[in-house]
Amino acid sequence: MKSQRGDVVLVNYPFASGQGMKIRPALVVQCDTNNQRLDNTIIVQITSRIRFTKSEPSQLLIEIESPEGRHSGLIHNSAVSCENLFTIRQDVIIRKLGSLSTTIMLQIDECLKVSLGIV
Repeated sequence: MKSQRGDVVLVNYPFASGQGMKIRPALVVQCDTNNQRLDNTIIVQITSRIRFTKSEPSQLLIEIESPEGRHSGLIHNSAVSCENLFTIRQDVIIRKLGSLSTTIMLQIDECLKVSLGIV
């Protein structure tokens, strides 16, 4: 399955320790040109731990009651954690849950800039 930037997907996401994995949602952040051209894609972790979304500029809150949240396919209010990037093969994506709008992806771009130190 070729993914698109903004897709919310279900993947087997590795723990930071490198030991073990957990099936969880993630957001495809790689550009569509590379998503079509390459077998890999870059994703960021999505977590139900939302306590830092107000204080951490590298995280964005997705509220499932909002129109954007309903299109995401998420079942809980969640944080897109842009400090947790990972590259995966597109063929290991379990399934697409939904997608985020262009407006939300512009906010994600800002979170990624903070996380990567891009001014």
